[in-house]
Amino acid sequence: MGSFRIIGGMRLSGTVRASGSKNAALPIMAASILASEPVRLEGVPRLADVDTLALVLQELGVAAERTPDGNLLMETIDPTPVRARYGLARRMRASFCVLGPLLARRARAIVPLPGGCNIGDRPVDLHLKGLAALGADLRIEHGYVVAKADRLTGATIHLGGRRGPTVTGTANVLSAAVLAEGTTTITGAAVEPEIVDLGNFLRALGARIDGLGTHTIRIHGVGELGGTSYRVIPDRIEAATLLLAAAITRGSATVAGLIPAHLTEVLAALRAAGAEVEVQAESVTVTADGPPRPTDITAAPYPGVPTDIQAQWMALLSLARGRSTVTDRVFPNRFMHVAELNRLGACIQRRGASAVVSGVERLSGGSVTASDLRASAALVLAGLAAAGQTIVHRIHHLDRGYERLDRKLGQLGAEIERVSAKTSCGNTGSLVQ
Repeated sequence: MGSFRIIGGMRLSGTVRASGSKNAALPIMAASILASEPVRLEGVPRLADVDTLALVLQELGVAAERTPDGNLLMETIDPTPVRARYGLARRMRASFCVLGPLLARRARAIVPLPGGCNIGDRPVDLHLKGLAALGADLRIEHGYVVAKADRLTGATIHLGGRRGPTVTGTANVLSAAVLAEGTTTITGAAVEPEIVDLGNFLRALGARIDGLGTHTIRIHGVGELGGTSYRVIPDRIEAATLLLAAAITRGSATVAGLIPAHLTEVLAALRAAGAEVEVQAESVTVTADGPPRPTDITAAPYPGVPTDIQAQWMALLSLARGRSTVTDRVFPNRFMHVAELNRLGACIQRRGASAVVSGVERLSGGSVTASDLRASAALVLAGLAAAGQTIVHRIHHLDRGYERLDRKLGQLGAEIERVSAKTSCGNTGSLVQ
């Protein structure tokens, strides 16, 4: 339960490199259950969530080992386990992505209903509907999904929900369908880059998939998948967070090793907020020499502004000269960071699925507590811009999804250090402004 101590007011400058995508790596790791030969994954970030899923997979008979050069080697050692343990799997929602691969490869699966960040209701009914359409027999028992299928058969499955396509649901059904008999057509499929990356990984194993990146995916089932060596795409959420950090500190920073096309709407919103954005083949530079302009932001499914940077945008817009509105169409209740941003001097009011942000001239350092992964990042960004010292508690949330964020921000000139819970708690009394 460590903390970050941040001295705000430093303009960020320099270059950092994006890590591999957490949201792509996790379903790809889960899909390694399908492989009949070893898998070598490059670019998998060193994160708490990656470590947790590796433990889940090891208990399911899939060895996961880091090589000296940082790659992840995965190989099925024991193809018989079908039960994911609650104590591990409950830590993050992505553990639920083992359901489809287990069912397809081992004909049975017993997987806990998902946990993860407290950001609102995220039902799994579309996951179960899709797998049932493929021929699975499913029931909920003692908090677990219990599934079995002697044979999966291709079907037409619609995965669009009222908030848009389900990303993890698409991952589960896609992973199951690659070993189903016949052809499966998924309509209303998620089009996020992470789903495309999963599909490309499955193709590298020998799967036959058409339509990746569109809302209609066709999978022609095969009898067996082999192994592969595969590089995970860069993390667009981490990259966007770092670019917003440059903007909130009125600095100039470059994030290299990314795919700019994955950030089209984010970069357009940054320009609308007054930042200068320079795009190269594999890098983006953001420069801001003044406060942001008021901007209305709506988090929406890809290619829209991701819900995973909604909180970071709110931190930036808290310093705009005027009123902005931030709306989240993906998770309408994802606003637990509002109260903590207001503790630093922001003026934000919640209104249904939106928040009205009345910009203030300055934020002031204080002691704040993170409620979830992306809220952690928003509080760090606010601390970078705030006058004086800010302590961000419970950064274990942040360590789930950002690879050494404090080091990357430090490379850009931020004054940020990781401190133990005992040290940070002992200093909170001096933070009263």
